[in-house]
Amino acid sequence: MTKKALLLVNRHSRKGQHNFAQAVDILNDLGFELIILPIQSAEELPQLVRQHGSKVDLVIVGGGDGTLNAVVDSLVEMSLPLGILPLGTANDLARTLNIPLAIPQACRVIAEGKLKYIDLGWVNGKHFFNVASLGLSVHITAKLSKGAKRRWGILAYGFTALQVITQTRPFHAYIVINGETIHVKTIQIAVGNGRFYGGGMAVAADATIDDQRLDLYSLELKHWWQIFPLLWKLPQGQQGNLHWVRTLEGEYLEIRTRKRLDINTDGEITAATPATFRVIPQSLGVLVPGNSGSTEPSV
Repeated sequence: MTKKALLLVNRHSRKGQHNFAQAVDILNDLGFELIILPIQSAEELPQLVRQHGSKVDLVIVGGGDGTLNAVVDSLVEMSLPLGILPLGTANDLARTLNIPLAIPQACRVIAEGKLKYIDLGWVNGKHFFNVASLGLSVHITAKLSKGAKRRWGILAYGFTALQVITQTRPFHAYIVINGETIHVKTIQIAVGNGRFYGGGMAVAADATIDDQRLDLYSLELKHWWQIFPLLWKLPQGQQGNLHWVRTLEGEYLEIRTRKRLDINTDGEITAATPATFRVIPQSLGVLVPGNSGSTEPSV
C-alpha cells in the first residue's frame, strides 16, 4: 500500500543538499507518494506541516536536531508520526533512537521500521527532543558557525566549548524540583529528555527517551581547567561522578534566575527564564528500526 508522506529537507544542513536527490529516489522506490516542498528556512516548517498534514500519513524530516526541533510542535498538534533522515552535524536524536546515519538505511527504517512512541520534554510551551539548557551551551550556540560545523563536524562543538569556557561567568539560579528549592551558582544547567546531545554527550548514564523523566545536571565549576575531566565523563553520562556537578531527576521542575537568561532547546534558542519544565510521556510516534526495543543506553 502506498504511503503518502510530506518530505521536508533542510538543504542548508551539513548533508542536506548532497543527499536530497538520493533520499527522494530511494523513498519513491520504497513506495512512498511524496509531497516535496522547497524550504528556505526552518521557521517555515510548522506552517507547512499544518497546511499539508491532513493530506499525508506521516512527515519525513531531513536535517539535524535543530530542524527536528523546529517541526516538533506542529507534529504533536497534528498527531502525525515522524520519519527521520539524519542530515545534520550531530544527529543526536537519530543516535538516541538507533536510526542509521546512512541515508539508504535510514529510508528503509522509515519504510519498514516500527512506530515507537517517545517522550518529549516541554519548556514554557515549547517541546524538545534532547536537551534544554542555559548558560555555557547558549554561548556555544551563539558562537558556533555553520561553516565550522560543515568543516569540522562534531569536533566543532568541542573546539567552540574550549573557546567559550574561559569567557563564561557563573550565574545564580533557583531550581525547584520534587518539592525542594535549591540555590546554585553554576555556568550551565542542562535538562534532558533523551540521551544524547551536543554531538554525542549523554545527559545521564541511564537516560533513555522513554523513561518518563527529566535528567538535570548543573556545572558548578570553580576553575576553568575543570572542563577537561568533563570531556571524559560527558560521553558516558558520568558527569555526576565529579563533585562539582550536581545531578537531579524528576517529572517536573522550575528554574528561576536573577536576570532573564535564554534557553537552548536542541541547539536552538527558543525560550527564556523563568522556566517551567515537564516531561510529556509517549507523546510522539517515530519510526525506528524494527529490532529496537526500549532505547537502552549505549556504552
